[in-house]
Amino acid sequence: MMEILLSGLLLTAQIFVTTLIGALPLGVVVALCRMSKFKPLALLTRFYISVMRGTPLMLQLMALMFGPYYLFGLQMGQDWKYFACAIGFIVNYAAYFAEIYRSGIQSIPPGQYEAAAVLGYSRAQTFMKIVLPQVIKRILPAMGNEVITLVKDTSLAFVLGIMEMFSQAKALAASQVSMVPYLIAGAIYWVFNLVVEMVLTRIEKKLNYYHD
Repeated sequence: MMEILLSGLLLTAQIFVTTLIGALPLGVVVALCRMSKFKPLALLTRFYISVMRGTPLMLQLMALMFGPYYLFGLQMGQDWKYFACAIGFIVNYAAYFAEIYRSGIQSIPPGQYEAAAVLGYSRAQTFMKIVLPQVIKRILPAMGNEVITLVKDTSLAFVLGIMEMFSQAKALAASQVSMVPYLIAGAIYWVFNLVVEMVLTRIEKKLNYYHD
């Protein structure tokens, strides 16, 4: 049983890591587009964020999985479900991360931008060297909550037939007519989140450079 659940855990971890690698930088881009002074871009980004946050992730995954066939008649390969899963998680979480980034960016006092301009920094240099480091420090607790939620949301990949840990536990529970696989899977999710919490706490302490 444990071997099967751990094999599912590898897929769970793969979805988790892939989502973070894609959604964290994409969230910055979306946040900047959301704050753009070019109104059509800002409105389009607001619409994207609204759809991503206002509809279930499970529905978004199903739309990506079956949309190409039902909308355009395209026959996707067997591996498409993994790509659909990755795309779905990334674009969904990028919307949430974008709003967190936006709140952090807007919390930076305007005087810092003015001081950077006086020192000769370009807008890109100001953002990368002055604003972004402060934003990361301020938004880390909120980002941590989303990252922990992501660990649990990986179980939604089961709707695409991806045998991550929850799917494996479900199959084992059905074959053994037992709740034990679910209990073990729950314990593994908890340990996974505990490790994530420890990593986030360590990062917070490193960034808390104003206190010992």
